Amino acid sequence: MQLYTNRLSNNGRRVHVALLEKGIDAEIVPVQLNGDQLTPEFLAMNPFHHVPVLVDDGFTVIESLAILDYIEAQYPTPPLMPTEPKAIARVRMIEMVQVHEMTPLMYPQLKAKVGIEVPAEVLEQTTTKMATVLQFHEQHLGEDFFVPGQFTFADIVAGVSITILDAFLGVDLTPYPRISAWYDRLSSRPSWEATQPTPMEVMAFLPRIRTALQRHG
Repeated sequence: MQLYTNRLSNNGRRVHVALLEKGIDAEIVPVQLNGDQLTPEFLAMNPFHHVPVLVDDGFTVIESLAILDYIEAQYPTPPLMPTEPKAIARVRMIEMVQVHEMTPLMYPQLKAKVGIEVPAEVLEQTTTKMATVLQFHEQHLGEDFFVPGQFTFADIVAGVSITILDAFLGVDLTPYPRISAWYDRLSSRPSWEATQPTPMEVMAFLPRIRTALQRHG
């Protein structure tokens, strides 16, 4: 099995964490995103030229949530998806809120962080909406994880984004005590520590982040 990813990719980290949590011995193939994602070889795997890409015994999967579903179905132990209907809905709900609500809000904040001009009212609006998402997560967290007693894809998908909010955007998590305690627990997991980019890696990647955000519009 090969995972084509970049350590600074939020989506790629979701998959890398899941593989480590399941104890799957995958080859991590670095994609520098400096043009190597546009080579004919990479485009043959993913014509949309983004990471992650998973190749398992000749079977190729793109899109991080689809990859997570494949991993769970193909390698069900230990489980990262519950089986009880309400718990399944909770995991999917957290995933979708993260993808459709939180992720778009992060782009203006990231642009401002790397020196791209963003109107003040846009930053104010996204900050307010991000607080709404964080409060939603705060309300749905159990004493340990989103699904009480079980670490799931919900924790992975939400957690990797919280890392960006906390470490890169400087969002204050103290108004959200459940999130703060949960994030501390995530940060101590071996899978989290192994996939956490170093400050040096982040600094080296900033020019590429800026270029990508400028293209994003």
